[in-house]
Amino acid sequence: MLRLPARFAAAMLCFAPLFQQRSWRHAQVLLIGAILVPGQRTVTSIMRITGLCRERRFVNYHRVLNRAAWSGRAAARVLLGLLLDAFVPTGPVLLGLDDTIERRRGKRISAKGIYRDPVRSSHGHFVKASGLRWLSLMLIVPISWAGRVWALLFLTVLAPSERYCRGRGRRHKKLTDWGRQLVLQVRRWMPGRQVVLVTDSGFSALEFLAALRHQEVTCVTRLRLDAALYQPAPPRQPNTLGRPRTKGDRLPTLAEVLADKATGWQRVTVPGWYSEGERVVEICSDSAVWRHSGLPVVPIRWVLLRDPGNRFDPQALLCTDLAQEPLQIVRWFVQRWQLEVTFREVRDHLGVETQRQWSDKAIARTTPCLLGLFSIVTLLATRLDSRARIKVPASAWYRKQRPTFADTLAAVRRAIWSEQGFSMSRQSAEAGKLPPALREGIAYALCHAA
Repeated sequence: MLRLPARFAAAMLCFAPLFQQRSWRHAQVLLIGAILVPGQRTVTSIMRITGLCRERRFVNYHRVLNRAAWSGRAAARVLLGLLLDAFVPTGPVLLGLDDTIERRRGKRISAKGIYRDPVRSSHGHFVKASGLRWLSLMLIVPISWAGRVWALLFLTVLAPSERYCRGRGRRHKKLTDWGRQLVLQVRRWMPGRQVVLVTDSGFSALEFLAALRHQEVTCVTRLRLDAALYQPAPPRQPNTLGRPRTKGDRLPTLAEVLADKATGWQRVTVPGWYSEGERVVEICSDSAVWRHSGLPVVPIRWVLLRDPGNRFDPQALLCTDLAQEPLQIVRWFVQRWQLEVTFREVRDHLGVETQRQWSDKAIARTTPCLLGLFSIVTLLATRLDSRARIKVPASAWYRKQRPTFADTLAAVRRAIWSEQGFSMSRQSAEAGKLPPALREGIAYALCHAA
């Protein structure tokens, strides 16, 4: 069986108490193989590259996913603790919440549904996709050796389709309900830490914002330009009959504020503006009460942005912490783009959408494990020496300044292969021979790398 380097094994042993002893041995093989294997992340591909292609009890490795007793939520808690210790030991914790569609077809994929494909659709073109909807929480942190911010996945749940719930007599939960439960669970895991959540407009809902604000979670998301904003409710006078007022006078909409020539704009420089570095924008901000009939009342600080060069349409943001500075709110929200980058990376390099499990339990476990593998690879890379982390491939036609996730994954793979007896240096001693089954697995991976 392949071995993890001692510096990697120390971190991975934190997950051992979640498994029975036999299941943990099989889970280790799946973890190492999922990091090393290119292309499809099926159990059979993992067994080939780990030298187990002649293992007669291969079904035991499938059982880790479709039958063994272990908790994905407990594993997410352990992973979050490791990530916090490595990247955010103190200070505010910035989280990102977003959903993605895993394109899957087949009669046995019972929880699938028909959804709008956010990648292939545009404002004027609607594309549907058949698959599974996953909702993920990510830790947004700066990565020193990469020179930018990464979004590290640690908790993912399956949000089944309405047809699936109706067929099993269950109540269908909206995406905002799933998101509220995820964030409140993580809030209980981090008592005493300041938590900031950034989301897209799909979670700009009063019930969602009110529930998280009550648990001291600061939310940053988009705000509609025509949202109904009000002044805070005036103080209640003595001997007044009836229920207390929840709002004051109606304020102009943000669309009207945008069109008003008397609006005072402040020009600021936002660092880390998507992939462009710094960007100069104009902002204006104020506090208000967002209210809709029959829904909770949420005090917010709104921020209106516009580009002096008219390269993007004006947009509005909200923050449930009224004391936050407008520039800080914009900086938090801009980092939300890294969630989309992470979803693209796990598809390109970690084989998401290539797994082929059919049982409900295996489906519910495999995709969150592959998504969490992004964070595990990043965590293992912190245990490499600095020269190995920053090493990037050089060529005459393209010189990369900073390593990407693909380079980080290659560095972790190199460290694992070095542990198996490969010679990586001209000055090192002659490497020992590999077992025939392992050599066959490596040859299979090279020949089927595409």
